[in-house]
Amino acid sequence: MYDMSALYQAESVQDAIRLRLEHPEAQIIAGGTDVLVQMREGKRAGKALISIQGCREMRGVSLDEEENLRIGSLTTFSHITADPLIQRYINVLGEAVDMVGGPQIRNAGTIGGNTCNGVTSADSASTLHAWEAIVEITGKNGVRRVPIKDFYLKAGTVDLRAEDGEIQTAILIPKASYDRTFGHYIKYAMRNAMDIATLGTSVNARLSPDKKTFERVRIAFGVAGPVPMRAVNAEAFINGRAVTLENIQQFGRTVLEDIHPRDSWRASRAFRSHIAVESAKRSAEKVMQDAQAKAAQMLRQAQAAAASAPVASAAKGPSADALVAVEKARVAEARKAAATRITEIQTQMQQCIQALDRIKNAN
Repeated sequence: MYDMSALYQAESVQDAIRLRLEHPEAQIIAGGTDVLVQMREGKRAGKALISIQGCREMRGVSLDEEENLRIGSLTTFSHITADPLIQRYINVLGEAVDMVGGPQIRNAGTIGGNTCNGVTSADSASTLHAWEAIVEITGKNGVRRVPIKDFYLKAGTVDLRAEDGEIQTAILIPKASYDRTFGHYIKYAMRNAMDIATLGTSVNARLSPDKKTFERVRIAFGVAGPVPMRAVNAEAFINGRAVTLENIQQFGRTVLEDIHPRDSWRASRAFRSHIAVESAKRSAEKVMQDAQAKAAQMLRQAQAAAASAPVASAAKGPSADALVAVEKARVAEARKAAATRITEIQTQMQQCIQALDRIKNAN
C-alpha cells in the first residue's frame, strides 16, 4: 500500500495548473516509476498526488513550424525509442532511454519524469544536454522555455515554480542541434541492464562536408557532478580541428577540466574520471564511423537512382519523335547530375576512409 493523503487527477494542462495552484504541496506524478517507489520507501509518505496521466496533449513527438523536435513530457521511453522522427533525426536519444530499467519501466516511465526528478544519473539527461534541449514549462503566467542546463538547479531540484502552478509540458530539440549531426551514448554500469549509470557519456558531432574537420561537437556527462553537465572546454578544443587520432585523444583528456565526479560505493572519483576520458574518445570515433556509413548509403542511393532513370521508347510520327528527343535529353541531364553527385560522394568517402586509416595507423 502507498501512504498518500489525496489523489487528484488532471484532465488537461490547464486543469493540472489549477490543481497545482490549489495544492502547492502536492507531488506531480506521471508514470510513477520514481514517485511511487519513493513513497513506498517512506520518503514521500503522506503526500498528496496530482496525476497528469489524463493530459493527452503532453504525449507524442512532432516537428514544429521551425522543424524543432517537440517531445511531449508524458511520452514514455518505449514510445521515444520507437518513434519515426526520433529514429530519423536523433536516434541516440532513443538508444539512451532504451537503457532505462527494464521493459515495464520503459513502458510507464516518461521523459518528463526522468528530467523533473533532477538526478544526475538519468539516462536521458546527458543526451538532452549534449543536444542543447530546451524545456517547455507551462504555468499560470503562460509558457516559458528554459535551456536544459539552466533547468537543473542542484541535485534533485529543477526550475519548476509551484507557486506559479508550473508543470513541464515538453522538451524541444532545436533543428540547429540535430541537423546533419551524428550522436553516440555510452552508459557504464555494473550490469548491462536494470542498473543505474556509474557514468553516462553522450557525444554528438557534425563533420565538415569533406569529413576532415570537426565542425561542431557537443559532449555531456551524467554522474560526473551533482547535475548533468556539458564539457565546454573539451568542446572548445575539438571544434574546428582536424579529424585525427591525436585530436580525439586530447579531446578525451580535456574533459577532465570540466567534470567533477565524486567518490561513492559505485565507483571512485579516479575511476569515473578514467571512464569519462575513455568514453569521450570512443564516442568521437563512433561518430566518425557513423558519418562514413551515411556517406556510403548516400552513394548507393545515388547509384541506384542513376541506374533506374527511365529511357522512353521510340514512337512513330513526327510529334512522337520530338517527345522522345525531349525525354532523352531530360534523362541524359538527370544521369549527368547523378554522375556528378556520385563523384562528389566518392570523393567524400575516400577522404573519410583516409581519415580512419590515419587513426588506425596511429594505433
